[in-house]
Amino acid sequence: MVAASSTLIGADQQSQRYNETVDVASVLIDVRVLDDAGRPIAALNAGDFSVKIGGKPVRVQSSTWIGVEAASPAAFDHVAAPSAVYEGAAGRLIVLLFQRSLANDHARGLLRRLEESRDLMRGLGPSDRVAVLTFDTSLKIWTDFTADRAVLDRILQHGVLFERPPTVSASPAPSLVAHLETQTGRRTYTIERALELIAHALEPLPGSKTIAFFGHGMGSMNRSGDVSVARGYTNARRALTAARATVFSLDITMADTHSLAYGLRRIAEETGGFYASSLDFPERPMRWLAGALSGYYVLFVERPEHADKARDVTVALTRSQAHVFATSNYYSSSIR
Repeated sequence: MVAASSTLIGADQQSQRYNETVDVASVLIDVRVLDDAGRPIAALNAGDFSVKIGGKPVRVQSSTWIGVEAASPAAFDHVAAPSAVYEGAAGRLIVLLFQRSLANDHARGLLRRLEESRDLMRGLGPSDRVAVLTFDTSLKIWTDFTADRAVLDRILQHGVLFERPPTVSASPAPSLVAHLETQTGRRTYTIERALELIAHALEPLPGSKTIAFFGHGMGSMNRSGDVSVARGYTNARRALTAARATVFSLDITMADTHSLAYGLRRIAEETGGFYASSLDFPERPMRWLAGALSGYYVLFVERPEHADKARDVTVALTRSQAHVFATSNYYSSSIR
């Protein structure tokens, strides 16, 4: 996961034949590359990437594309299109996390994002699995990972807004609920802690995972109006990085800017996703999310000296222009 370009202007599960076991002298980084229209760029090799850890260049040992084959622009004309080019994969793991609020400036945005999410679900492949969670005053689980599109559609159309979450049992592997008990979620009172728990539950599962976070804000504001990350943010970020979980923050607040967008933007930047305002062009954020879900690169790079220390990470392309998304932090747990 590394974010050289992490704000959207205005996943997935390993398929396969890819072995995550690697010499401990290597560091694994998940990278997503999109063009200006939000389409994935799927024809790059190790020489196309430049990586720095702690400000120092490190050699890219290999690059493996996990996802759809290179697609024509027409394949992504609609949000739902990526399913057609992703069939046959073992399936992606996607968490939809809605920061639920019925305040006037949040409710309209939430309703819109729920409807857009229904469209996104229709475009997923038959083996993709989605879990749905909400957070208001505590973390609530609506469904474990499932490929049942009818269940997901009912939750997104009606459940999140008008119902109480059901009792959820762990699904057959891969399971989120197996590592995240419902009662634990109900005792979780901050969005930062909620993200940390989700990350811990995702960590045992293989491959890169996606969290589509539909939120209205993260962070703390002091009396002067200055915003900073809230208590628990660093633990959440580190847990997400360890889990190879990328957060894409889609704001539900109906405003051009607002102070607590800071936290939404930062968690996306630091885990390899992007932030999108609710007032962006109507289809653009979900189109970019669909593109990001369509595939990612796994880079193996040389392990830096003093690898036990936290370091900043930057990833760029060497020979072309595009939007590059990957985690901006390196920890020793990034070694695979």
